[in-house]
Amino acid sequence: MKLLSCPLNGPRNIEEFQYLGPLRERPDPDALSDADWARHLFRAENRPGAMLEWWRHRPSNYVFLAERHTVTNAVIRTFDPSELEPGA
Repeated sequence: MKLLSCPLNGPRNIEEFQYLGPLRERPDPDALSDADWARHLFRAENRPGAMLEWWRHRPSNYVFLAERHTVTNAVIRTFDPSELEPGA
């Protein structure tokens, strides 16, 4: 069984979690063309290496960030969004 460590609930079965996508800048939709806004909404960057991602623990509805290596699938760390460094 694969475990993911929830910052609120501790190590839990991966089946209890929902992947919500990568952490990325949120541009002003009024400043973008329709094509650029659609690109932002529907095309996530899929680069190899460490990425920050949004995850949700379904039973508690707790949303947090995980740093995960996309090639090895290793979770480097998980943390509360309030701990996010400005500019990250």
